[in-house]
Amino acid sequence: MSGADGREPIVVGVDPDPSMRLALAWAADEAERRGLPVRLVHAQGVPTAGYRTGEVRPSWEEWNRTLHVAGTEVLKEAAAFVASRRPTVEVSTLLAEGEPAWVLSEEARNASLVVVGSRHLSTRRELFGSASVPLPLTAHSPCPVVVVPEQEHLTHEPAYVVVGVDGSPHSAAAVDVAFEEAALHGAGVKAVHVWHRPLLGVLNEDAAVQESRRVLSETVAGRTARYPEVELHPEIVHGHPVRVLTEASEHALGLVVGTRGRGGFTGMLLGSVSQGVLHHARCPVITVPV
Repeated sequence: MSGADGREPIVVGVDPDPSMRLALAWAADEAERRGLPVRLVHAQGVPTAGYRTGEVRPSWEEWNRTLHVAGTEVLKEAAAFVASRRPTVEVSTLLAEGEPAWVLSEEARNASLVVVGSRHLSTRRELFGSASVPLPLTAHSPCPVVVVPEQEHLTHEPAYVVVGVDGSPHSAAAVDVAFEEAALHGAGVKAVHVWHRPLLGVLNEDAAVQESRRVLSETVAGRTARYPEVELHPEIVHGHPVRVLTEASEHALGLVVGTRGRGGFTGMLLGSVSQGVLHHARCPVITVPV
């Protein structure tokens, strides 16, 4: 839901744990920079979880009433947190029934960004656990999704944003978002292209590196003219994309990657690099759909 003035809000998935506030803080700060409202969303989930076999369950009405009261309090505390951190940011709230990833995907239709926290669950829990949100949300969301780790990380000065470049339309869209984000933060952009040694001697390594330089140069072309204040640092690195991007972004403001998400079971069509950096990166990860 857009604001009264047509501005698309930054949607935030609110964790019921009041100690989990880094995603909320990131969203509040970003909303002030962009001059956007924040929409706080808390999904109540389903009534079947949390009960042992044979245990007497409360009636639907009682369960719904209890969760409504608890959810309302969660949103009230989250709104107070945003108001105390960024008093000028306009805040709205939504208490919804349903799986959090589905609810947030629906809200993403009219959002500029969707922001959620990540506790770095194991791969099995991310793919099959009912508490999993980042992977299915990223696979389904029509707008960029920001996954903020629920642990502090140190950034280096001068500040920079890392973006993965592979020459695809997905990475071109990611480069656009990276430059926009860097401009908002007064930071630079580290554009990283990862190359692999040629197989079966089809190309030599010099040719592979030259091709990587061409791809990187063509993908970032024109961005420095559009954002002259953003310093660009292109890098060509050999290795596995997940490892290289994770290491490159260790002290970054954020890591931006394109996603090939097309729906599917809880993000299993998301793409191996996108999934990998969501699991391993310790800075906010911004995934950009095309």
